[in-house]
Amino acid sequence: MPAKLKSRRYTFTLLLFLSVLFGLSVEPCWSVQEAEERNRSRQTFAFYLENDLFGGTDKNYTNAIKLMWVSGDLREYVEADILPGWTVAMVEKLSFMNLPGEEKNVGFALGQNIYTPDNIEAKELLKDQRPYAGWAYLSMALHSKTFKRLRTLEMALGVVGPSSLAEESQKTVHRLIDTKDPEGWDNQLDDEFGVLITLEETLRLARGKTWGLDWDLIPRIGGALGNVETYVDLGFTARIGRNVPLDFGTSLIRPGRAATVPARNRSGAASDDRHCASFFVFVGADGRAIAQNIFLDGNTFEDSHSVDKKHYVADFRAGVSFIWRCFQVSYTHVYRTREFEGQDDPQIFGSITLSTSF
Repeated sequence: MPAKLKSRRYTFTLLLFLSVLFGLSVEPCWSVQEAEERNRSRQTFAFYLENDLFGGTDKNYTNAIKLMWVSGDLREYVEADILPGWTVAMVEKLSFMNLPGEEKNVGFALGQNIYTPDNIEAKELLKDQRPYAGWAYLSMALHSKTFKRLRTLEMALGVVGPSSLAEESQKTVHRLIDTKDPEGWDNQLDDEFGVLITLEETLRLARGKTWGLDWDLIPRIGGALGNVETYVDLGFTARIGRNVPLDFGTSLIRPGRAATVPARNRSGAASDDRHCASFFVFVGADGRAIAQNIFLDGNTFEDSHSVDKKHYVADFRAGVSFIWRCFQVSYTHVYRTREFEGQDDPQIFGSITLSTSF
């Protein structure tokens, strides 16, 4: 790895460690009652960054960014007052997302994913390596929840191909950090309009306190349908630490994930314990059975570069999260099994999440 990239990696690790030490020393910022009064109307902004720099590589799933907004708690989706008029009647007909007594949230996100082969210095088509590809999208999510369960329905619309501006994004970043330009973007997938519909169910299976530390176990099951990806998946997150919040876990940039949505406590009040300084560690795993992945299978309606994908892929992850007042920072280190035949090594990447609620 170039010296400059190593320096940035070690600098981030040091800053994260100092944040943890600070988090262990601070006191609660406001009372539980004040926090619960704030939670109902509070909205959340989150920024996600994922990059294989943290795994010491520059290939395959190489970078992704996502900006997300989630509304405060709602009794009905229409209360958000931001849904397009033509969608309101459709949403109200989704009985599984409108169960009585459940609180609701609406979310929007804007993101971009970038994929490259192993050898980004080659100009020619590398037939045994994954295609160059980009995916830029806008998504809308509906969340329905209780203390024990969160159900999320999300629709993403976007474009795969040159119009995703993945080439321009990657080359700009490489110039800023003074590394070699990727040379093979002329071989990327062609433009294709993408649709992705995701449904996911997240459960709070257990929550308790041991030796003065909070812990919880959060399994989930879901699936996606569309010309971008089609799969079913199953996973879990386990957390332990000081003042572990009443949300549904720290997520990666995947469709249907909603880490910033707080739970409903047992009395029905909105609460995620973010009135306290919080520090916790977590581990998790996810497994996917994949029928379609445009980033490996190539364009749906045209001939393009493709590789033979593996139908079963798993992620193993571990990380830390720190919350102070209305701000949260999380880092997740991810090990992803090989995604296609001929892939030399499993993928390792890091995921940073920054969020604020007010």
